[in-house]
Amino acid sequence: FPSHDTSKVRTSNTPGWYFNVGHEYKDQIEERYSEGARTCVSTNWDVINDIMSGGLAGGELGVVVAPAGGGKSWGLINLAANAVKQGKTVIYYTLELNAFYVGRRIDAYLTKIPFQNLQDEHSRERIQEVMESLDGNLIIKYYPTRTASITTITSHIEKCISQGKKPDMIVLDYADLIRPSKAGDKRLELNDIYEDLRGVAGEYDIPIWTASQANRSATEEEVIEGNKVSESYNKVMVCDFIMSLSRKLNDKIGGTGRWHIIKNRFGPDGMTFPSKINTMTGHIEIFEPNSDIGKSVSDSMKGEVMVKKALAQKFKELEGF
Repeated sequence: FPSHDTSKVRTSNTPGWYFNVGHEYKDQIEERYSEGARTCVSTNWDVINDIMSGGLAGGELGVVVAPAGGGKSWGLINLAANAVKQGKTVIYYTLELNAFYVGRRIDAYLTKIPFQNLQDEHSRERIQEVMESLDGNLIIKYYPTRTASITTITSHIEKCISQGKKPDMIVLDYADLIRPSKAGDKRLELNDIYEDLRGVAGEYDIPIWTASQANRSATEEEVIEGNKVSESYNKVMVCDFIMSLSRKLNDKIGGTGRWHIIKNRFGPDGMTFPSKINTMTGHIEIFEPNSDIGKSVSDSMKGEVMVKKALAQKFKELEGF
């Protein structure tokens, strides 16, 4: 096998990676503090980037947790579209919605045109303008639920690499719908899937974002904690970063929500951030709780008057297109 720099981690282009003796602590001080020691793909939320020390890096697994219909897919859309805007190549695996539907959601996010109005001729021109301005690349690959295994995913990654489309980030919507390598207890299946997925992130030295379902009782919670992650708590143990989204009925009407940091290997956790969520365009904003806008959004979650105002604003936006 050809020799290689033993300070590097494994990638698909470094055969013989297993000869790497590891990070030589005393001799490689500069290497571990260099910019390349942890190269992150940032999110589009400054408050989240701050607590993650820049975002998610190669070999790391991030998870968005929410109940069914709670907005976790929109969260992944935000992460994928933002990475493409940064000039990154992103593979978006969808195991629930078909590829064209996901593509339209990303169109809505990038153009700020409500999803319902994308079919208009004017909208199509705007979509084309945005496509021409993008520096990054996005590949959306659909597999029907429970038909794709981790092996299926890695085979597709290798196919993309062979065509000169090595991903800088992978988004998987969502890991709970992966077909396990061997049938068995549901909890053990999920544990294996998340361990294997993190292994893929390490093997190809890329960050992976996915989502996980919260259990039914979480729909009534102001804040979704780690014990509300469905089926297997072991998923929490495997992942590097986990944030949950709570949206009660008034939040869905008012376009608000609460993001809670369940786990963070890169900094503090346990904090909750107020959020504005526009499900017509997919735009999600997350705010520092003590900022003026953060306090305003938090206050709006408490009053029926603000909910009525939000509904009036939605009708106004729809009339504008």
